[in-house]
Amino acid sequence: MGKKIFKITIGILAAIIIIAAGYVGFMIVTDYKPEEKVSLEVENNKTKILNTKDEIEITTFNIGYGTMDENVDFFMDGGKMSRGLSKEKTLENMNAIINTLKDLNSDLMFLQEVDVKATRSYKINEVEMIKDKFKDYSSNFAINYKVPWVPIPISKPHGNVLAGLLTLSKYDIASSTRYDLPGKSSFFVQLGDLDRCMTVNRMPVNNGKELVAINAHLSAYDKGGTVRKVQLGYIKAFLEAEYAKGNYVIIGGDWNQQMPGSNAFDFPTTEKWPDWLQDVPEELTPENFTWAYDKTVPSDRTVATPYTPGENLLSVIDGFLVSDNIEVISTVGTDLQFKNSDHNPVTITFKLK
Repeated sequence: MGKKIFKITIGILAAIIIIAAGYVGFMIVTDYKPEEKVSLEVENNKTKILNTKDEIEITTFNIGYGTMDENVDFFMDGGKMSRGLSKEKTLENMNAIINTLKDLNSDLMFLQEVDVKATRSYKINEVEMIKDKFKDYSSNFAINYKVPWVPIPISKPHGNVLAGLLTLSKYDIASSTRYDLPGKSSFFVQLGDLDRCMTVNRMPVNNGKELVAINAHLSAYDKGGTVRKVQLGYIKAFLEAEYAKGNYVIIGGDWNQQMPGSNAFDFPTTEKWPDWLQDVPEELTPENFTWAYDKTVPSDRTVATPYTPGENLLSVIDGFLVSDNIEVISTVGTDLQFKNSDHNPVTITFKLK
């Protein structure tokens, strides 16, 4: 009897090892490995050219793939959930997000965490859903998460993911390029993780120059912010090179780091400081650039638990970095109380000098 139990145990262990090895092999073969630069198609492009007399608005909004509403926590941040509550709730969130964007009516929109097809958002094509409601805008899409199957949490895996950055514009975009951001997680973690990137949109201006408008989403959860520092160094060099050409340059998005000069403890909370939240290092701000954000409105909440006002730690991690040949008129966060996403949108109004 003892030998039989031993053989069964060995058989089970061998099967587990074979399945695990097969999964890892499958993930290696199917791993998404984009080139450093990938040209993106600009769909439904517009003919309107930027004018130095125009007041231009850009909204950046991490929509949390339409599932990270006030009732949801997230397993990577200490919670338990890996998906939205239901397909119906995801559609409700997406419709509310679209209505918010319509009310803001910005000239450009930088959206992050937009799913094309994913288990976590019940395979709703959010990119097409948004494009269908903004037919007076051009659009481009850059993949930053393409994984056939994320196996955790075991009880209800995150599953298949195809998602990325969606950019909308009322103005002409001469070209759009996906730039892969350096700095990766460890080999096995990276197989199931995002491939961080930024979308660089080159937009002609009536004075012969161009606006380089960049939609970005940096890494999260890396210990000590090591990966994010590498990405910030890359971005700093890129921005300085574009500025040296005489271009207007603005980058906005989810930095996954606290904006310089902001403080999460300015907002009521019962939580301790989370390990993942790091400050943007002062030395990685490019010369001739300034940060633009709204320090009075939190742009992000922790997701270890569903949202309870006064309990979750809130922070400002979404905003813009702007070259000094751009006049910033205002930067305003829209406080949605995290009803449909774990982020709030931030809108900058500016003029080109």
